[in-house]
Amino acid sequence: MEDIEDKNSDDSQSEFLNKEVDDNEENKNVKKKKKKSGIVYLSQIPKYMNCAILKNLLSVHGEIGRVYLQLAPKDEQAKSKTVKKDSKEKKNIRAPRIFTEGWVEFESKKAAKFVANNLNGQAIGTRKGRRFYDVLWNIKYLPRFKWIHLSERLAYEKAVHKQRLRTEISQAKRESTFFSYNLDRSKKLKLKEQKGEISNFVVPEIKQRETEMEIVEKKKKNKKQNNVENDRKTFLKSIF
Repeated sequence: MEDIEDKNSDDSQSEFLNKEVDDNEENKNVKKKKKKSGIVYLSQIPKYMNCAILKNLLSVHGEIGRVYLQLAPKDEQAKSKTVKKDSKEKKNIRAPRIFTEGWVEFESKKAAKFVANNLNGQAIGTRKGRRFYDVLWNIKYLPRFKWIHLSERLAYEKAVHKQRLRTEISQAKRESTFFSYNLDRSKKLKLKEQKGEISNFVVPEIKQRETEMEIVEKKKKNKKQNNVENDRKTFLKSIF
């Protein structure tokens, strides 16, 4: 009996190990079969287009993962318009957001390449009277480009923007403190002059940066002087 039990236990263990091996092989095959994603770059985004519309237009050619559209600066964004429906009613229509460029991630690399090769330079709209009928696709496939690269770039741009803001704020603070200090100083000097007191204050000479015209003129003068010196040297050499 003990021998039979040992055999059964050995058989169950071997079956369990075989199952584990089969599961591991299946997982490896699934990983191999996973398709690599491909990213497409849009250099121009037409007005009235957003992520939902773009996804709807491109999803015909393949499964789409992530979509990112870069917003235009605040100066370029259109303001909201007020439209009069009747003499009494007024409706405030929000202006559409304007985007400058975009990135679209396809689940399949083949689909991304197909879209870039076939849609680039083609009209977005197929029927007349639609918004994007006269607009052309500007699509480029980005080889060896991953979504991490895009997120890193955006993070870097944010950091640069923050640093610029800090420097501008610090510069504005310096200018305001300098201006207020000089204003107080001028008031004190005026009071001294009114009282008849003599002040030893001398107005400092502030040298401004040279303009491009001044730099060009200086270079011309230096060239002329060098030419005159060279002519003198050649003349003296010819004599002696």
